[in-house]
Amino acid sequence: MIDDQPTAQPLTGEAVNTANRLGLVLAAMAVVSFVASVGNFATRQIDAGVSAASMSLLAAGASLAYRSAELRRVRQVQRDGDKTHRGATY
Repeated sequence: MIDDQPTAQPLTGEAVNTANRLGLVLAAMAVVSFVASVGNFATRQIDAGVSAASMSLLAAGASLAYRSAELRRVRQVQRDGDKTHRGATY
């Protein structure tokens, strides 16, 4: 029987894909910083709110840059694989 459904746990010896983990951590950091910024502005702590807002923007930009670079790399690998396997017979 073949199990076509992906499982949460990798099989023995199977590598875990961690390529997007840094991008997701940066996105989570951006969300937490944004919430802290809103909280600081609500309590009239303007300096802390501006600091948290700028950290949120930096983390969001870094997350988008990392994830787009990773997706660009994956697309390039797929294109290169298509070029090398075009003439292959299976």
